[in-house]
Amino acid sequence: MAKLSHYKKGAKVHMVDVTSKSVTERTAIAHGSVRMSREVLGKIRRMETPKGNPLEVARIAGIAAAKRTAELIPLCHPMPLTHIDVTVRLCENGVEISSRVTATARTGVEMEALCATSVAALTIYDMCKALDKGMEITDIYLVEKIGGKSGRYLRPGAAGEARR
Repeated sequence: MAKLSHYKKGAKVHMVDVTSKSVTERTAIAHGSVRMSREVLGKIRRMETPKGNPLEVARIAGIAAAKRTAELIPLCHPMPLTHIDVTVRLCENGVEISSRVTATARTGVEMEALCATSVAALTIYDMCKALDKGMEITDIYLVEKIGGKSGRYLRPGAAGEARR
């Protein structure tokens, strides 16, 4: 079983030392959903939301969040991100979010992709809460990560999601 890398002896937390790791291209893809009523979904489709276009605002918020992940998650390394893509699309039950983040660095960008997806989902909620406070943010998870010492990870059953 793998050990937790952010703990030293005596359960003291620390930032992982990546000095000796190789600089390689690393990519991560994350997924998330915001479930909502058909009424709210219809209002988004017709652009009848109180604050404007929630999909575009969420996309930009996700990009901004990826850039600031190290400020939000205490033991994350600041990353020289080379590409961030956040896709926000309407689906049958609400909004699906996918974030792809790439960097050439010594550590992975999983947290940046997850942060982008999470903040995009929170932004959808914020933009539409006047219409329905019962929306649900669900299914935030890592779909795929590429690069680094551990190689490729693909979430079981997620082959189609990784191509988005």
